[in-house]
Amino acid sequence: MIATVVLAACGGDARGPATDSSAVPHWRPFLHVTRVVDITTPRADGRLVLAANGRLALLRPGARPTAFARGTGGYATARRPEPYIARSPGQAVAGAGCRFPRDDVYALEPHGRTGVIAVTAAGRATRLVDLHLPGLLNGISFDTTGRFGHRLLVTATRKGRTTVVAIDCRSRVQTITTAAPALEGGIVVAPVGFGRFAGDLIAPDERSGRILAIASSGRSRLVADSGLPHGGDIGVESGGFVPRQFGSGWRAYLADRVSPGNAHPGDDTVLAIGGGPLLRRGVRAGDLLLASEGGAQTVAVRCRRTCSVTHVADGPRVAHAEGHIAFARP
Repeated sequence: MIATVVLAACGGDARGPATDSSAVPHWRPFLHVTRVVDITTPRADGRLVLAANGRLALLRPGARPTAFARGTGGYATARRPEPYIARSPGQAVAGAGCRFPRDDVYALEPHGRTGVIAVTAAGRATRLVDLHLPGLLNGISFDTTGRFGHRLLVTATRKGRTTVVAIDCRSRVQTITTAAPALEGGIVVAPVGFGRFAGDLIAPDERSGRILAIASSGRSRLVADSGLPHGGDIGVESGGFVPRQFGSGWRAYLADRVSPGNAHPGDDTVLAIGGGPLLRRGVRAGDLLLASEGGAQTVAVRCRRTCSVTHVADGPRVAHAEGHIAFARP
C-alpha cells in the first residue's frame, strides 16, 4: 500500500513546547553498560532487557545486569548499526491463530542478512523473518492496541522515505506504507486516550524535530513539533509512553551509548530519572516522553482534543541517547 503523507499540523492545534526551565530535572547516570543501545519494558518477573554491545542482558532495577541468551542457541549480532529491540506483551494476533509469546524479545538485524531475530524468555534465539526492505532497519515496536492487529511493526528508511511493515506470529509480512517521512529510533504505538492518534504508530524525525503518527492505513500525520534542536545525531529520537500505574516510586530509563567523534559522544550508561521529578513537571500517565539523541533533552507530549508539548527534563550534555524510554518500579 502506498500511503498519502499529510504534514499539516492537526488543524493547527499542535502547540510547541512550554519552555519554563525552572527546576527542570535531569537524567542521571544509573549504570555503566558498554555500548548500550536499547531497553525494553519490564518482563513479568520485573526485569528489563538491555541491548548492548551486540548482546542482551537482564536488568532488575536496583541490581547489576546479568547476561542473557548467551548459551547454546543464544543471541549475538553486530554492534552497529543499532539493533533495537521490543518485548512481546503476549497478545493474540488478529486472524493469525497464534500469538507472540509473552516476554519474548524481538531484535532488529540491520546488518548483513537483514531481518528480525526472536529470543525466547529462556534465552534461545531463532530467526523470525528475513526482511529485504529499502534502506536501514531502524525501528521496532509491538502494536499493543490492536489497530495493526497486535503485530510487530518494523521501519526502514532510505533517502527521506520510510517503509513500515507489520509482521505476524507466523512470520507473514504486510507492507503498511513505503512513503512515510524519514523516521528513526524509539517508535511506539499510542495507547487509548492519546487523542485522535490513539492506536497509531508514533515516531520521531530527528532531522526535522517533528513527531509523526502513522495510521494502520499507512497515512502519515504531524502530531507536533518537538521544539528540540534537530539534525542528524542531534534531534528527537527516543520515545516511550508513561504507563497507567506510573507514580513517584517509578523510574524512567534511557540508553546513552558511546559514540566517538560525535558532538555528543555518550558515556556508555543507562540513564535514569525518578517519577517524582517528572510528576512535579506535570508528566502524567498516557503522556509520551521523547528525548533528543544529543543531550537527552526531554519533552512530554499530551494529546486529547489538542496536543501540547512540555519541556520536562534534560540530560548530561555528552549524552547520546538511543532506542526506547522504559518505565519500571525500582
